[in-house]
Amino acid sequence: MAKFSWKGRNRGGQVLEGVELADSRDAAVAALRRRQIQVSSIREQGRQIPIMKRLKLPTRVPQKRLALFTRQFSVMLDAGLPLVQCLEILGEQEENR
Repeated sequence: MAKFSWKGRNRGGQVLEGVELADSRDAAVAALRRRQIQVSSIREQGRQIPIMKRLKLPTRVPQKRLALFTRQFSVMLDAGLPLVQCLEILGEQEENR
């Protein structure tokens, strides 16, 4: 059985929302109609893509790239460059890869 999030109105016009367990979307709507709820929207839960996958970010930074970044960052800070400028320079280099 799947979970369906729904919104609707009862016979008195009161807005309701909840979760219905059913084998299909149609079965969920039918169960709500039997309870005299007019469904305005219904969506199966669990079908949402997690935010991290939608952003398409790399899952890990390779250790060599991280070591190079920290070494370059350290050298620039030791040379007296401002923190923000160091990060801007390193960010520009990373975009070019």
